[in-house]
Amino acid sequence: MLTFESIRVYSSIVTIDDASSKIGTPSLGDVGQPISKKGTSIPTEDGGTLHVQPFRRPGSKQLRALVTSVSGVLYAVLDILHTSEASPNRIKTIVYHHKETGSLLSLTFANLMSKDLFSLLLSEVVLTFTSLWAVVLVKAFKHGYIRYYYTGVVIQHVYQTVMLASAITWTFNRQWAWVQSGYFTLRCLVLLMKIHSYLATNGYLQEVDERATKVEERLRELTNAVGGWDQAMSDARTRREELDQQDTTPSETPALIKQNSTGYFGHPPAAVALRNRLQHLEVPSGVKHNLSSTSIATDSSSRPVQVSLPIAGPPSHPLVDHPDRDISALAQELSELEAELTSTQKHKTRWPANLTWANYVDYQLLPTLVYEIEYPRTDRIRPMYVLEKTVATFGTFFLLYQYTEHYIMPFIPGPGQTTGQSFVHNLLDLALPFMICYLILFYLIFECICNGFAELSRFADREFYDDWWNSTSFDQYARKWNKPVHTFLLKHVYASTLSYKAVGKASAAFLTFFLSACIHELVMAVVTKKIRPYLFVMQMSQIPLIALGRVPFIKRNKILGNTVFWAGLMAGFPLLCVAYTAY
Repeated sequence: MLTFESIRVYSSIVTIDDASSKIGTPSLGDVGQPISKKGTSIPTEDGGTLHVQPFRRPGSKQLRALVTSVSGVLYAVLDILHTSEASPNRIKTIVYHHKETGSLLSLTFANLMSKDLFSLLLSEVVLTFTSLWAVVLVKAFKHGYIRYYYTGVVIQHVYQTVMLASAITWTFNRQWAWVQSGYFTLRCLVLLMKIHSYLATNGYLQEVDERATKVEERLRELTNAVGGWDQAMSDARTRREELDQQDTTPSETPALIKQNSTGYFGHPPAAVALRNRLQHLEVPSGVKHNLSSTSIATDSSSRPVQVSLPIAGPPSHPLVDHPDRDISALAQELSELEAELTSTQKHKTRWPANLTWANYVDYQLLPTLVYEIEYPRTDRIRPMYVLEKTVATFGTFFLLYQYTEHYIMPFIPGPGQTTGQSFVHNLLDLALPFMICYLILFYLIFECICNGFAELSRFADREFYDDWWNSTSFDQYARKWNKPVHTFLLKHVYASTLSYKAVGKASAAFLTFFLSACIHELVMAVVTKKIRPYLFVMQMSQIPLIALGRVPFIKRNKILGNTVFWAGLMAGFPLLCVAYTAY
């Protein structure tokens, strides 16, 4: 039985020092998980999440970590569906259907999905192939043929608009059913988001690279006035040695600009020190990491989990230690620009070395919508994990198929038709099946498919969702349930809008929400073949509800907020379905 205990969130703040820190609970073996500045989530055996967030208190040099354990209510729900209710119900459905029709499974939904399947697959191949123009465009950025700001921006948006319009027109010309139309439109939108992130990121890096070149030229001009480049480097080393001889507080974090004996491209001592501070962090037992570097103990013994910070970017330029303030300031600026241009991952790839066809194809295969020069990777592919996700994908899809075939489609009224029942009766009939199908579909996409592709591509950043089931408002839900899309909107819509001085945070948030609502409504228009802004109105109506949820009295009452959230979620799906199909 699912109880409130299964949805609680437990948090602990851990002081991280040179000695082992104790949380007071058993731990399992070395997960080898990098802990990023933004925090890292580690899946647990019960389907929950262990989130480790490094931080420093204001005015303190002591590194700490907030460790939050969220139990897996979603997996508890899915276990209930698969065991206590779903499995017997599937068997009963098959038996009853065989008794009535003579076949084990109804093929109505299957025939709908397989209709014009070859044309759909061929269209997707052509759509994917047309995205390769993005590589040609960024190579033009690389060689300086086109500047991204603003010629490249115009070309990018014009092509993306034409691409989306062509895809939508094609779905109408083919007269596809709602399954094919919805899939092809969503596939086009995913491809457009990937293309947009790819072009926007590399276009921005083109500007950064040009700035870095100009700063380096200016830096060399200034060094000529102090005896040349070699003399300036010698003066900087002398100054660095003087600073090293000064007394420092033992507990003080080493300065990032301090260099070690490994040279200009060595790891800064601060990164090493911070990694050492996090080495002996212990986490609750049951930790089960998804990465291939996981080493999970099979006994109940307690062993510290080894965690480390990601490898730092290129160290600061040696001339930041130069006694001349102008030279030091320019060297610091150059260091910051080089940090933006260089990956912090294993291969330290620097733009434009990433602008290759292989890099783009690899990016298209990764389950992420935000482009980076280099991604964190696991060291190998686990065949059994791939098999597990493959079996789970087909099994979960079969369950989704049965619920859709037997508990949703018979109750959906056709255009201008009714099912012989009242509007409220239809909502009650569809509420639970839609909620179950939503949970199954969520599990299928984010836990099976995304993790399967991540394993095959050795993609290590697998935070595809957060504990959205604990949401107390719909803005929390929007941030947590689909992390890839949320990250894309945060970086390429919200943050980009904020870059304009005339736009504030509230306006940027509204524009982001408005764009998301428009895209959702566009998908519904393509699927239903009619314009009925029901979904758009429902999404925009969440804005005053979000403001209401921030009232202190309501914000403090998390149980009430979570109850209202689930009630709205359960009522929203059947309401939209009946509204779009019957009206």
